[in-house]
Amino acid sequence: MADQRTLSAELQTALVSLDTPTICNALEIVAPKRRGYGYSVSPLVCTRPELPPMLGFARTASIRAAHPNHLKGAEARALQDGYYAYVDDGAKPAIMVIQDLDGPQRAYGSWWGEVNSNIHSGFGCLGVITDGSVRDLPDIAEDFQMLADRVGPSHAFVHPVDFGRTVSVAGMRVEHDDLIHADQHGAVVIPWEVVDQVKEAADAIARRERVIIDAAQENGFDMARLRRAWGDAAEIH
Repeated sequence: MADQRTLSAELQTALVSLDTPTICNALEIVAPKRRGYGYSVSPLVCTRPELPPMLGFARTASIRAAHPNHLKGAEARALQDGYYAYVDDGAKPAIMVIQDLDGPQRAYGSWWGEVNSNIHSGFGCLGVITDGSVRDLPDIAEDFQMLADRVGPSHAFVHPVDFGRTVSVAGMRVEHDDLIHADQHGAVVIPWEVVDQVKEAADAIARRERVIIDAAQENGFDMARLRRAWGDAAEIH
């Protein structure tokens, strides 16, 4: 099993070369029980679909924005300081995974804009996945990706509530230092115990799919040709 703090540059490059749906397909082969969970299932807005996939170590946190922080003064500042210290610490690159705890008022105010995107980018974060809102889209840090429930105009009373604990965002359960792969389609947690097997499985799937796609693009393609392609694809391992 690859160690999460010494994931090789070669493996990182291989995984980033794949889109997130392909990662999900590969996990169905190397970790069959993960077919039905471990990825985002609710719609997320991707603010920069042109960026390549991101792969990083999860930094987890929760926020609220609909009402003022119950902590005041030094206590509120200490929690915020602790949050940023947590983001800066540990394996990099990181991806923020932030759960909005405001329930029916979720995404009331945004933690994400020009300032926070630059702070987090400076700390080695590639982007954020959140069921809250984001804003300041033209001014977000360069190459910083954001997948969010929605885009909104205000930060309202937004403040961190907790960090470093298990969160659930868009139906995806994430723990600190989980390996996250995400792009314009959504996000998935890659289990550490199979991370070394994902690229090989994805390549085999691509070879089988290519047989079917090539057949479908032939002149005179019909059901008989599809059946032959299915049989040919099944022989590829």
